[in-house]
Amino acid sequence: MRAVYAVTIAAGLALAVPALSGFQGADADRVIPGGGISVAGWTGAIDGSSQRQGRVLNDAKFAAEGSDFHITTGPAVTYWNPANKATGDYTVKATFTEPKYMELNSHPHSYGIMIGGNDLGTDKASYVYCAAYGNGTFIVRGFGPVPPPPPPPPPDAPPARGGPPTGAFQLNGRGGGASDAVHKAADKGAPVTQDIAMSVKGDTVSCAINGTVVGTYPKADVVQAARLKSTDGVYGLRFTHNVEAIVKGFAMTKN
Repeated sequence: MRAVYAVTIAAGLALAVPALSGFQGADADRVIPGGGISVAGWTGAIDGSSQRQGRVLNDAKFAAEGSDFHITTGPAVTYWNPANKATGDYTVKATFTEPKYMELNSHPHSYGIMIGGNDLGTDKASYVYCAAYGNGTFIVRGFGPVPPPPPPPPPDAPPARGGPPTGAFQLNGRGGGASDAVHKAADKGAPVTQDIAMSVKGDTVSCAINGTVVGTYPKADVVQAARLKSTDGVYGLRFTHNVEAIVKGFAMTKN
């Protein structure tokens, strides 16, 4: 989603939640005690939907546990290290363990891999991500530059519907999709683990979860006006609000 540095105000975004996730209504963003980023070199950005609640980047927590990352949100966040850049054909992967499924929310929320980050922290930011939910669903979604707001309607026009422009584009539908490859937690409070990888190879962008490719998309559908600037760019991590996971083996390899 559109990223904004904690010190930069960017255009607001609406948080998208898959219809398949059993969504019952929007939970308010939590404030995580001891929040902030304590891993050298990393930064992040909260979503506009979180910003409108008065949340800031330090209301989520990004900490190191040995060579692993322990992330707890709070506001929905995209995290990245500007030094982590990939070009050409490559794969970015990590293993995500949600220690207590739905412990911080009333419905499933997701975590995953972000690639193709350009102009991050601005209203021209673009990137794409693949994220998994502990109920067996996943979403592949991207954000391009926020379009300008439409002109004011005439006085006699009916009320406008929907939220502010977000620059969002969907690759497997606004509600995401289900796949047998995505692990399901046994119950609320049970652990669930997902191996997630995003790859760029030739003319395609793909997402694999637990060793199975769950979606492949023509690069031409991803890199175009109002979508991604390029699949070359910064890679990182994507977490929606009120979710906790431990991230192991975060790495990029050339294909």
